[in-house]
Amino acid sequence: MSADLNQVMMDLGRRARHASGLLAQIDTETKNKALIQAAKGLRGQAAAIKAANHIDMEAGRAKGLDKAQLDRLMLDDKRIEAMAKGLEDIAALPDPVGRVLDAWDRPNGLHIERVAVPLGVIGIIYESRPNVTVDASALCLKSGNAAILRGGSESFHSSSAILAAFHAGLDMAGIDREVIQMVPTPDRAAVGILLTMTDYVDVLVPRGGKSLIARVRAESRIPLFQHLDGNCHTYVEESAPVEMVRKVVMNAKMRRTGICGATETLLVDAKAVRSHLPVLVKDLLEAGCAVRGDGVTQLIDSRVTLATEEDWRTEFLDAIIAVKVVDGVDEAIRHINAYGSAHTEAILTENRDSAEKFLRGCHSAICLWNASTQFADGGEFGMGAEIGISTGKLHARGPVGLEQLCTMKYVVYGHGQVRPG
Repeated sequence: MSADLNQVMMDLGRRARHASGLLAQIDTETKNKALIQAAKGLRGQAAAIKAANHIDMEAGRAKGLDKAQLDRLMLDDKRIEAMAKGLEDIAALPDPVGRVLDAWDRPNGLHIERVAVPLGVIGIIYESRPNVTVDASALCLKSGNAAILRGGSESFHSSSAILAAFHAGLDMAGIDREVIQMVPTPDRAAVGILLTMTDYVDVLVPRGGKSLIARVRAESRIPLFQHLDGNCHTYVEESAPVEMVRKVVMNAKMRRTGICGATETLLVDAKAVRSHLPVLVKDLLEAGCAVRGDGVTQLIDSRVTLATEEDWRTEFLDAIIAVKVVDGVDEAIRHINAYGSAHTEAILTENRDSAEKFLRGCHSAICLWNASTQFADGGEFGMGAEIGISTGKLHARGPVGLEQLCTMKYVVYGHGQVRPG
């Protein structure tokens, strides 16, 4: 680690800490103005953003990134418009800062309020998805937090161009650019420094693969919102209408295979093998999805390969799915809790008792009944956007949006009370 890089990171931290104090005093109208102007900036600078993304995409191909990784990296007009719309959606949401979460009066006349306040400075470490740059920037700004962004080397040019458009929005609203800063180098040593910056960073949000998360968990001295891999499951029962199941399973797996909410393992109840399994396997194979199944599933189609123990634990992020036949909802729950990553699970059934047992029994952050796992997204939850899906069990869990980026403090109103002897 060079002394120069250490100095760069410490300067970044000092500026972020100072900016967080200024941002905490900025009113909702000003923050919303910045977000609206940033949306205009993204649209106005779409050509520059796509040009920067082209550099990253070419470098990614040369580096040997696979199809799923390139899909996560790619920006086009549709995705840039989605980012801009996300900024406008966040501007339209209520400001979480200053909310009175609870209030009560004591017999001695004290009035006590529990009030939502910003966390302070948030460090976001992410890999190849450049849209995280705008989502994280917007959520941190609206929730009153300064941010230090460290995107992956694969998306460095794209993220830099996106941040330039966001900074233009801050300029228009008169907000210091230093409330949202990016680590100015793809050097991996910068991550190691960021993990130790306890004087400047209050919370870290790592978003990426297992190796990144493992490193952050092992080395960080700063509290984390943990975002583990998305080994998501869909479980199918006999009572679920076949056409509904076909539609949901195909969406859950194939809509976008490279996102963390994509179903990676399909569990089918033994009673649904004849009615549901053959058509589901056929649909998946014909859509270009490789199927790795247990012995029963292999009998359905010769193109199904035998699943290994490791397949049940794997987040494929590709057109690959593991399929297993289970003996009822209890076995489905046991499988998910044993092999899953506590991200997102779905049950497809018309049996309310089974559904409620599944929703209670799965330990994951998000559980759905008769819906695609690809709804595991803050935007789809009406939160405008998300900074990640937290699979930990403390403070924030599931989509981390505006409310989850606040903590609380107690404000006490008196009129001269003193505590007796």
